Amino acid sequence: MHAFLPAIGFSKLNKETLEKMIEEVTLRPDYQESAIDFEGNQFVELRYMIADRLGIVLRGVYNEDDEFIVDYYYPTFFGDKISSEADVEIIKQTDKESFYAVCEESRLGISLIFYLQNMGEFLRNATNENQGDSEGVKLAGLSTEGKVLLPVIYKETDKSKIKKQDRYNLLEQARDGDEVAMESLTLDDIETYAKISKRAENEDVLSIVLSYFMPYGIENDKYEILGEITACNKTVNHLTMEELYVMTVKTNDILLDVCINEKDLMGEPQVGRRFKGSIWLQGTVEFC
Repeated sequence: MHAFLPAIGFSKLNKETLEKMIEEVTLRPDYQESAIDFEGNQFVELRYMIADRLGIVLRGVYNEDDEFIVDYYYPTFFGDKISSEADVEIIKQTDKESFYAVCEESRLGISLIFYLQNMGEFLRNATNENQGDSEGVKLAGLSTEGKVLLPVIYKETDKSKIKKQDRYNLLEQARDGDEVAMESLTLDDIETYAKISKRAENEDVLSIVLSYFMPYGIENDKYEILGEITACNKTVNHLTMEELYVMTVKTNDILLDVCINEKDLMGEPQVGRRFKGSIWLQGTVEFC
């Protein structure tokens, strides 16, 4: 079974129950779409929603007898706000009919890779030569383990905002091959490392580091994040009645939605506190 099913409220699902649920989704989906991929093959997606923006997705094809043949399924959570407006490149996975999206986000300093949710819309908008223009990306993460941390008292001054923006500009220049920008970033990182190392002798690291966003494990779309909770509410999986937390987390100046089962979250989330945990990152590309 999919490792992130517990994140949307299926922590006690067994194989038999899962098969029955998949059969029910094929008969009565909440949403259905189809498209033709670049090789001329049919693609069909069925969705069944178990709460607002949360659900199960089936992907496959219909056979000659009009029976839906499931290729694979996955739990999904749709973000509802633009997280990034950086350029996006979409890459097909080699082992199945699905896609990753790669976003060169300067605020992170790394290539942001996420699982593409609106695959059907992408196939309808794209050709072999053109992937289609985008207006932004809505990001969301499913988490199966996380903690709530107390906030750190920190007042961001105009000077620190300017320095942060200067760093984003330097990252853009370095990505374009500017050697002066690369050298400046290297010296800045050395200075930052020295300051953190000195403070870490007497302070806890999580009181020094306000937020981070970094790859986690060997899979491209898994991340470890730490960020401020800017919005939080509880929802319920209407099939299992398991309670879930849906949070908006600001990490490295990027806003993304995170969903986690109440059982898997240590602490009580509130606006102003911080969330620390691992996520599977999904996203919807807003095509023009």
